[in-house]
Amino acid sequence: MRLDIISIFPEYFAPLDVSLIGKARERGTLDVRIHQLRDWTHDVHKTVDDTPYGGGPGMVMKPEVWGEAIDAVIGDGAPRMIVPTPSGRPFTQELAQELAGEPWLLFACGRYEGIDSRVMAEYATRLPVDEVSIGDYVLAGGEVAVLVMVEAIGRLLPGVLGNAQSAVDDSFAPGSMRNLVEGPVYTKPPVWRGHEVPAVLLSGHHGKVARWRRDEALRRTVRNRPELAAALDPDTLDKHDRKLLEELSFRVLPEDMAN
Repeated sequence: MRLDIISIFPEYFAPLDVSLIGKARERGTLDVRIHQLRDWTHDVHKTVDDTPYGGGPGMVMKPEVWGEAIDAVIGDGAPRMIVPTPSGRPFTQELAQELAGEPWLLFACGRYEGIDSRVMAEYATRLPVDEVSIGDYVLAGGEVAVLVMVEAIGRLLPGVLGNAQSAVDDSFAPGSMRNLVEGPVYTKPPVWRGHEVPAVLLSGHHGKVARWRRDEALRRTVRNRPELAAALDPDTLDKHDRKLLEELSFRVLPEDMAN
């Protein structure tokens, strides 16, 4: 997969040289190319922003600079363009999996009050363009969001994780655990400072272990992410699930009401 990132702070992406993503780059699984937006300015100050039309605080990133940068980076190609913004659609595990199937992604890191909206309108006529938010909060720029997305996407590529099963067992992964966060995890020793590993995990009984993990995922989802628990598809719940949710005094809404 090829990833192009355009930013006024290329040094922000040093973490992409380490850990799993760094190793994937070394192996050639990920071809990450980082570009300095200011390279496409034409004034002595390398200006990338200006005051907003209509007034208001802050500055807006100029369309001319972004247009030249994107044109130079993509040439005659057609990557999928991702613009991080708090006003975008939520970045989810499902979207990460979708993007992991793309051969080429282009990330445009906005700053200040964002990128002139005409840039997205222009390239939406030529490329798939997604405005994406990693959460309901505001960051100083898109770089942090891109780091989050690249790691979430990159770890789903074949060969990036040491054990491919790890991605299957993730929180929010498709299948029976969809919309559930992952439950608690343990390793050796079996007793630490008086805290014991749950006996079922030492039993060697795979069916009971799977059941325990699902139960704990349900418990944690109800406790920490009740909105996800409320949106669970009732058809995916067995009798044991329903009994547990009843014990937790939690009622799953019908799918049409949850939406």
